[in-house]
Amino acid sequence: MDPTDGTRDSGRVKVRIHDDPAEYWALARPVFAADPLRHTHGLSVGRRLVETPAPDLEPPVLMTLWDGDRIAGAAFRQWPWPFGISAVPAGAGGEAFANALLEHGVDLPCVSGPRDTAEPFGQLWSTLTGASVREVRAMRLFRLGTLEPPATAGRARAVTEDDLPMLVEWVAAFEVEAIGERRSTGQVLNMLRQSLALGNGLLLWEDGDQAVSYAAVGAPVDGMSRIGPVYTPPELRGRGYGAAITAEVSRWALEAGAEYVCLFTDLANPVSNAIYQRIGYRPVYDQTELAFEN
Repeated sequence: MDPTDGTRDSGRVKVRIHDDPAEYWALARPVFAADPLRHTHGLSVGRRLVETPAPDLEPPVLMTLWDGDRIAGAAFRQWPWPFGISAVPAGAGGEAFANALLEHGVDLPCVSGPRDTAEPFGQLWSTLTGASVREVRAMRLFRLGTLEPPATAGRARAVTEDDLPMLVEWVAAFEVEAIGERRSTGQVLNMLRQSLALGNGLLLWEDGDQAVSYAAVGAPVDGMSRIGPVYTPPELRGRGYGAAITAEVSRWALEAGAEYVCLFTDLANPVSNAIYQRIGYRPVYDQTELAFEN
C-alpha cells in the first residue's frame, strides 16, 4: 500500500485521508494499541466503524500521518463527536494534519484529546484560521485499580430488546447533558443495537422492579474497555445507583478479559469524580475538548 497516494505532502511528512474504514483501521490500530489508555477513543471508534458501520450517520473523517514509509499518527471524527487527536504528534505532524484539513475543506468545529496534544493543536488551528478557541469540557481519564463495589439496594441485569425504548430516551437525555446535542430516536436506537451487536456490556441496575440506572462498557479491544455512558434519571440520583452500575460493568469488563478498564469524568462534576475513586478508579491524564469559533 502506497501511503503517498492522495495525500497532503509537507516534505517527508504526509497526511492521507481514507474513504475505506477497514483500510484506515488496519493502519491506525497499531498506533492506538501502543498506548490503549491514551488512545481509548481511537480504539473504540475504529473497531465500531469496521465491525458495525452506521449508515445513518455522516461519513467519518479518517486520517493517517506518514513520515516517509512509516506511519506516525492518526486522527478521526465521527459525528456528532469531536475530532479525535490523541495520536496527532506536535510540531510538523500537527501542522501537516491542520494543512490537510484546510486543503480538503473539512469542517472542524471542535477537537478532543489529552491536554498536552489538544492545546498545542488548538493554538495552531487558531493561528492558521483566525478562529478563537474555547474550552467546552475539561475531562479526566481514570483507570480501574482494585474494584471496590458499593453496598447499594438492588441488582444488575443485562439489557434486553424490551429495554431499548426506555434506553433511547435515557441515552438521548445523557447526550443532551454531555454534548448539548440530541440525535434522532432512530439514530440512538441504531447505536444501541450496534453496541449489542459488538458484544459490549449493557447493564441496568434495578431496585425492586424499577430500572434506576444504566451503564455500558465496550468489549475489550487490544486489552482496553471503556465505560460510558453512565446515566441515572435526575429524580433517582444521589442514592448510589450510578456507582453500583459502574462497578457492575467494571466487573463485566474484567471478566471479559480487559487489562485496562477506564472511564472519563467531567472535571466540573466533583460528585462523579469522587464516586468513581471510591469504587477503585485512579486518575491517568487530563483531556480537553476545544471548540473553534470564527
